[in-house]
Amino acid sequence: MNTRPDQSLISPFRIPHFDAPVVDGRTCNAMSIDVEDYFQVQAFDGQVRRDDWEKMEWRFSANTSRILDMLAQENVKATFFTLGWIAQRCKPLIRRMADEGHEVASHGMAHFRADEQSPQAFRSDIAEAKAILEDVAGVAVTGYRAATFSIGAKNMWAFDILAEEGYRYSSSINPVQHDLYGLPGAPRSPFYPCANEAIPEIPITTVHLLGRNMPFGGGGFFRLLPYPVFRWGLQRVNRVDRLPCIYYMHPWEIDPGQPRIPGAPMKSRVRHYLNLARTEPRLRQLLKDFAWDRVDHVYAALLNSDAARKAND
Repeated sequence: MNTRPDQSLISPFRIPHFDAPVVDGRTCNAMSIDVEDYFQVQAFDGQVRRDDWEKMEWRFSANTSRILDMLAQENVKATFFTLGWIAQRCKPLIRRMADEGHEVASHGMAHFRADEQSPQAFRSDIAEAKAILEDVAGVAVTGYRAATFSIGAKNMWAFDILAEEGYRYSSSINPVQHDLYGLPGAPRSPFYPCANEAIPEIPITTVHLLGRNMPFGGGGFFRLLPYPVFRWGLQRVNRVDRLPCIYYMHPWEIDPGQPRIPGAPMKSRVRHYLNLARTEPRLRQLLKDFAWDRVDHVYAALLNSDAARKAND
């Protein structure tokens, strides 16, 4: 499948100097939402075919709108990594994101795993999604997050293609050990994953404990861990590591009434449905307990430095 020469990981990775932004005496963290619906997730890939997506009950618009309302109440801006498939079907939602000052970013077209695509298919996917999102939102789309954090050691060529297609950053690596994704040896702060430094990677937040990276970036772990424990982890990253956190979630995670997918394995059901009713109140508290902004704003110094370096090359 991989027809391009694979780029080896740098050992060690180059980690650029980065000062975490501070707002009112607090480290400013990055709030991100992966805009996909409940039937599009990796956990149900074996039960729901893409050909059936049109037949499913769509809940992404109502759930994402509720998140936008919550963000507005707390005056928080966020990054919405959005599927091109959704942008094609709900243009007013995408325009609302942009009109309210949020960053519209790419999550690919239809939640294909990047590590299951050829370089040619990946290029077509990210280029199409970028063009659709920019046309609908009326703003430049420069951020990308791979479906299921599916950029890793075997498809590092993806970073070159992202840069060639006009993206400025990726947030596609989760530096943990997991059965579906993960690059546990990757840095926990922004880094250049390839020798040519084509594009910076902004990894999902982890806490380093007992010799390993523990997931504290959001998603299912936000629902699994007691909220005081999760809050402690983010505070530790801010205070001890002196890094901003990058949090992620999905609109379906605030929707305990979503339709159940028949035939899903127990493991997938537990991952997807665990503590859904707790997500919204926890999210409301999280928005109050920390300072938040869009990914491109939190990491503006890094992205501007990267752009200036490339302009001088």
